[in-house]
Parts: sequence; structure tokens; C-alpha cells
Amino acid sequence: MNVLDDLAKTIAARKGADPDSSWTAKLFAKGPEKCAEKFGEEAVEAIIEAVRGDRDALTREAADVVYHLLVMLAACNVTLADVLQELEKRRSVGGLAEKASRPAP
Repeated sequence: MNVLDDLAKTIAARKGADPDSSWTAKLFAKGPEKCAEKFGEEAVEAIIEAVRGDRDALTREAADVVYHLLVMLAACNVTLADVLQELEKRRSVGGLAEKASRPAP
């Protein structure tokens, strides 16, 4: 078990919790759209710190991005295992080949 698995399990356990009991439960109560919005906000904050070149701030913001990504995924009934399985499928395929194999938008 690693910290990412532990975090994903903790987030999943908060899904039905009282919104007054945790920040994660409060996000879930606001729905997948709010979870996605919060993920986007955190991603932008990480981008800003990357551009600024502040390693410590980027590290903190990246942790927020990972947390909010897992919350958004859980709100949409996608598990960390689902994402890891998709990454495993792509493991032996180069990035250019993988992108070329995707259906057109």
C-alpha cells in the first residue's frame, strides 16, 4: 500500500459522509461539477507556481492537484485503479502512437 492508494481509499470513504464532517464530504455534496471546478483551480495554481519556478510552492500545489483529481474521479465513479489500468495499457506504447490511436474529437 502506498500514500496514493491510502488517499484514494480515504476519499472514497468520505463519499457518503456528513458534509460537516470533512472537506472531502463537503466537496462531494456539491456534486461532480464543483469537484471538477476545484480540480481546475488547483491545476491553474500549480501552473502558476511552475512558471514562477518556486519548487516548494509547486510541490504543495501539486499535492493539492493530486488530491482534487482523486476527489473529482471519485465523484464521477472513476477509481484510481481504473486510471492505473489505463496507464498500464499505454505502458508499452509511445506517446505519439498513443495519441494517433485516439478517435478524433
